[in-house]
Amino acid sequence: MAEVTPSGSAGPIQVSGPAVDGGLEIRGGIGGIAFQFEELMGGAEKLDDLASELAAVEAEVSRIQSGLRLSQAQAFGTEAEISLGEAQRSVQAVRAELQAISSQVRASKHDYEMAEAATNCFADMGIPSLKDFEHVRMDVAGMFPDLRGTDLVFRNVARARHHILGLAETLVPPLKPRPVAVERQETVPIEFDGSLASLLERVRIIDERGRGYIEVLETDNGGQKAYVVVLPGTQTGGELGGANPFDEAGIVDGVGNGSAELNAAVLQALEDAGAERGAPVVAVGYSQGGIHAMNLAADELFLNEYDLKYVLTAGSPVGGIVPTSDVEALHLEHRQDWVPGTDGTPNPDTRNRVTVTLIDQVGTPEGAGFGLGPGHQITHYQEAARRVAASDDPSLMASTAVLGGVLGAGGTATATRFALSRSKRPESPTPPRPSEIGRAR
Repeated sequence: MAEVTPSGSAGPIQVSGPAVDGGLEIRGGIGGIAFQFEELMGGAEKLDDLASELAAVEAEVSRIQSGLRLSQAQAFGTEAEISLGEAQRSVQAVRAELQAISSQVRASKHDYEMAEAATNCFADMGIPSLKDFEHVRMDVAGMFPDLRGTDLVFRNVARARHHILGLAETLVPPLKPRPVAVERQETVPIEFDGSLASLLERVRIIDERGRGYIEVLETDNGGQKAYVVVLPGTQTGGELGGANPFDEAGIVDGVGNGSAELNAAVLQALEDAGAERGAPVVAVGYSQGGIHAMNLAADELFLNEYDLKYVLTAGSPVGGIVPTSDVEALHLEHRQDWVPGTDGTPNPDTRNRVTVTLIDQVGTPEGAGFGLGPGHQITHYQEAARRVAASDDPSLMASTAVLGGVLGAGGTATATRFALSRSKRPESPTPPRPSEIGRAR
């Protein structure tokens, strides 16, 4: 945007791109480009209102001048007319300047939107920009492309996502979503400080509890109960489309079915944990769990029952999921993590969504398996969460303030674990034997 400097102001009006705080690249929130333009457009509207008021002042001055011209030609009248003329020119100059600034702000927003549309159009056709090539690199082990590279590869795939998933469900019946049963297990007291890092630690703990488990935390914030839904990532090694709703088939439920089956299970788990209707809720998910967590923010049935305030995702492809405007979301990604790019849709730059991309080079922790690459390790996201909490970036401070407002300073909480199991697949009818066909004839 061209710099615009109002007369007598402290400096030019500028729009800044993604902020960088140490090894964190930050998009969206109150420091994001979209919100900056939103604020500037609000200012432009006020400038237009002021310009209209000044135009009315000009008209009034002109009316008074006309009245003076009709009066007797006296020195006093001449001096007054000269003074009014100077005042009118001054008012006119200010009005013209306000209108010019408003016009430039609107033109800048239009240029930005056109540039974004052009970039997305070329990307949708599989044509990356020169800058994109700088980011399409392999990770340290040379096995996976990075986040941006994966996003570009999957951009066109994302457009046909539902057709592909529908075909996959037809060809591979175990991928078809099925109802999920909920069984309450243990309830234990825990120490919980309500921080971003502690949320991801609960994800790690519930994943270690076993396959198919979720956790609901009940916290007390000054007498107000709030609840946290903890969802693990993809759990491999079992039967595809078997009892565990967090296996590879769970991704199909999340991406192609809006997590409808899992959302229903979460509703039941919250009710069984004692959450009253309308209670504030925070959802946190890692990898596949982040897809389900974000789908809660777009599920009218869930939002009619509970007041979802905040969603935290780590290493999750959630760019195409649109939450309601009153849900705050924080997305943690890593440049070396290809998983968040598999939906082919970058997270949007909006006021209520902040995306933090770790840009430091990392390796696989000693003793840990390579898994889906070093960038996808939950330990890196836990470290990112701690750095986010310590940052003075305005978008991050505003986001963490929302979380703090829901969960408070932390303390003792109650953790209730639930075992989730996908219902059995309907048995395929057994084809009749030749002898039975003959008898039927």
